[in-house]
Amino acid sequence: MGGFETHHEPDKPWHQLDKAELFSAMDTGSDGLTSREARERLAQIGPNALEATEATPLWKKFFAQFQDFMILVLLAATAISAFLGEIVDAVTILLIVALNAVLGFVQEFRAEQSLEALKKLTAPEARVIRDGQEVRIRADEVVPGDMVLLEAGDRVPADMRISESHELEVDEAPLTGESMPVAKQAEPLTMLGLGIGDMSNMAFSGTIVTRGRGQGVVVATGMRTEMGRIAYMIESVEDELTPLQRRLDELGKILVAVCLAICLVVVFIGLWQGEPVYRMVLTGVSLAVAAIPEGLPAIVTIVLAIGVQRMIKSRAIIRKLPAVETLGCATAICSDKTGTLTQNQMTVRQVYLNGDTIMVGGQGYEPKGELMAAGRKIQLTEGLHGGTDWTDLNMLLLASVLCNNAEIVNQGIAERGSNSAWSKKKAKTGRGESVHWTINGDPTEGALLVLAAKGGFHRQNVEHEYERMQELPFDSDRKRMAVIVRNRTHKQFSFVKGAPETMLARCSFIRQNGVDVPMTEQKRKQILSENERMAQEALRVLALACRSLPEHLAEEEIKETVEGELVFLGLVGMMDPPRPGVKQAVDRCAKAGIRTVMITGDHPVTAFAVARELGIAQRTEEVITGAQLEEMDEQDLVEKVSRASVFARVSPAHKLRIVRAFKGRGHVVAMTGDGVNDAPAVKESDIGIAMGRTGTDVTKEASSMVLSDDNFVTIVGAVEQGRATYDNIRKFVRYLLSCNAGEVLVMFLASLFAMPLPLLPVQLLWVNLVTDGLPAMALGVDSPDPDVMNRKPRHPMESVLAGGLGRRILIWGTYCGLATLAVFSWGIYLGDLPLARTMAFCTLTFFQLFYVFDCRSDRYSIFELGWMTNPHLLAAVFLSGAMQLAAVYVPWLQKIFQTVPLEPSHWLVVLFMSGGWLLVTGLWHLVSRPFSQNRRRPVLGQ
Repeated sequence: MGGFETHHEPDKPWHQLDKAELFSAMDTGSDGLTSREARERLAQIGPNALEATEATPLWKKFFAQFQDFMILVLLAATAISAFLGEIVDAVTILLIVALNAVLGFVQEFRAEQSLEALKKLTAPEARVIRDGQEVRIRADEVVPGDMVLLEAGDRVPADMRISESHELEVDEAPLTGESMPVAKQAEPLTMLGLGIGDMSNMAFSGTIVTRGRGQGVVVATGMRTEMGRIAYMIESVEDELTPLQRRLDELGKILVAVCLAICLVVVFIGLWQGEPVYRMVLTGVSLAVAAIPEGLPAIVTIVLAIGVQRMIKSRAIIRKLPAVETLGCATAICSDKTGTLTQNQMTVRQVYLNGDTIMVGGQGYEPKGELMAAGRKIQLTEGLHGGTDWTDLNMLLLASVLCNNAEIVNQGIAERGSNSAWSKKKAKTGRGESVHWTINGDPTEGALLVLAAKGGFHRQNVEHEYERMQELPFDSDRKRMAVIVRNRTHKQFSFVKGAPETMLARCSFIRQNGVDVPMTEQKRKQILSENERMAQEALRVLALACRSLPEHLAEEEIKETVEGELVFLGLVGMMDPPRPGVKQAVDRCAKAGIRTVMITGDHPVTAFAVARELGIAQRTEEVITGAQLEEMDEQDLVEKVSRASVFARVSPAHKLRIVRAFKGRGHVVAMTGDGVNDAPAVKESDIGIAMGRTGTDVTKEASSMVLSDDNFVTIVGAVEQGRATYDNIRKFVRYLLSCNAGEVLVMFLASLFAMPLPLLPVQLLWVNLVTDGLPAMALGVDSPDPDVMNRKPRHPMESVLAGGLGRRILIWGTYCGLATLAVFSWGIYLGDLPLARTMAFCTLTFFQLFYVFDCRSDRYSIFELGWMTNPHLLAAVFLSGAMQLAAVYVPWLQKIFQTVPLEPSHWLVVLFMSGGWLLVTGLWHLVSRPFSQNRRRPVLGQ
């Protein structure tokens, strides 16, 4: 094993070094490297990745555009025509083919760049200690000497010598083939000649931590490791064809055969009618190049890549392209509750004291929100009862701060009161509402601290007045925590918090309007009744109490005195509130025919309360517990999932059964997960979704999509984008095949009726460049229909031509061919073949430029969607139209394309035949839509 080249290269293997020798050899310590040292080593050693295969040069990618068989035939025919003296035609065709190659190269380059960016976003990460602080970095930035932290679910980023182990176990199967995890320890091994599987104090790159936690010093990275799997993890993504690409590839082969047969018929009929051989060969090949949709799978890749980029901007990172298609088919989303449907930030919502229920506003851990009683905002200095101060509330807030070990943190700055660093920062920047607040410590204590801050009690200010003398920590037997504090006058007090039932048993008094009065049985029952009410609302309830203490307490008297004869202060009810926007997202799912299912390890009452608030469940019968799951066989579960919306008290092992049960009902299932034990269920689902913030490496690798913000709203947004992307592919296919069908039909019918060629080879290639280029690509970035989330999910095996798309392609392809042929016949009737060809040339081109607007939606006309809603399409059509006009009116282009200027009367015929239908159908949509109903697809999974 190679290591980092230092001045203290060890003279024995890494596994034989003790900790001091290891730190010396790697020039590091328990605080890790400094950022500067890490940068220097990264520059010296290089990234922690395998050497990538050499990238294909851009010039090779460009010339690869000319390797298609039909393009090679066209080039050969062009060379023959040049040899026969048709120099202008040959040069023009070469230029058009080159322009098509440039367009294809740019499209493929953009798609590759999108996928490369995607790979970087899905690259594995590592937790290291830098500058004495824990930071998360990309795995390829790990360098020798880094102190790496490991826990269950992590992939080991590099070869390392374990320096600390707490029941650490690693799965080394990818390296050694050993099926059982290997226990790791930190002590040096003295034996020589150990195999990799016997080095119990080493962890190797690419292996997976299955249990425990630990840390170690990196001794080898990149190509120096025993197993450099990191690069493989990201480079193996996206190599497969999506199901839609495979279906379109098969469709393309059928269309190729049909088009080639028609092209051969056109060539033979032309030769039979006496057309020059070189012209008919060029015509046949040009028609084949223009009409054969050989690029359908590549088109799908481009549109999918665009969809992926849009999802990334919406914080959904797609790891596997097929997931973009599958998202549009999803019929059930099984989501974790904590952190995905909820904020994963315990928040106090209610306070009960002295007969009053106080409602607490605000979101998450931000210390901002109103306290309301009887519908009126509480002013702690004013009071609600005849001007009496809220002294009881003041005491409860004081207890919330003092009996507390948590800390509110904003971007590393602890919240310490009105004179804190944060307050000064807020005053200076004026950006107080945009900050991200977190908690150091227990979430429940954090919620109490935030409550106190909302009432003006900040820890730093309180600690100036009170000094903590002693703490009696929470334990499961007592179910409470107590602290002893002393104020500036040296009076001692105890503040206690805990479960209401145990706390009330130790309370002899109750605080009422600043006076301690005896606790009666009636008051105790009233408090317990309020506790039960809060619990039914899914609130976690704590009771707070206090008492004054004598100056001197014997050690053996402390616990009984501090927690006895307490003064009851009040109840505090808290919960992990739903994320903003989740309820609306659940409603959108329901309208879209998608079931939202909550899966949680939480109590059924809490789970149901959150589900009811979000609109996921309305009846308790919709809740299934883990215990009930254990009693069901697979058939029972498959039958009951159709009525279940909440699964509570479930383990990760249950998730796999739930996914299979929904799939057994015919659902296309999306499943979220974060822990290492969630990976099987995530992998089993149709769309596995990993959490970007809290998810383990193993779960991310098993997933199809990673949420960078762990938010349910992001899943729904990704489903919408998945549907929109599929719609855009259908638009693309409809436009491309309709236009190609029109081109083939006009040439075939003209040959069949013994007419002159309506379009010359150079004109056919020009139409292919102008219409199949920019306007077609602009459809790939089109915005979704307004009702995209009001439709039922499509069936995953549904043909891309379903829903009448194939019929539309045939109808409009036929119209395009007949309209072009009719205009050509009109020109022949006028007795001018160049005029007839120019009119046919313009009719075919402008039909396609008008038709692209109709392809934007199967349900809405362009007049309903709005002309300005896709500026890319407007620009593409404008540019293509200008290019066509140039081909007709620019003198030197007239010679190349053999066109003649058109008079206004000619344009009336051309525009009427190519675009008059758009006005008629648009008006028909506007008039008929209020009286028609959308045809709905059947719902899956019923």
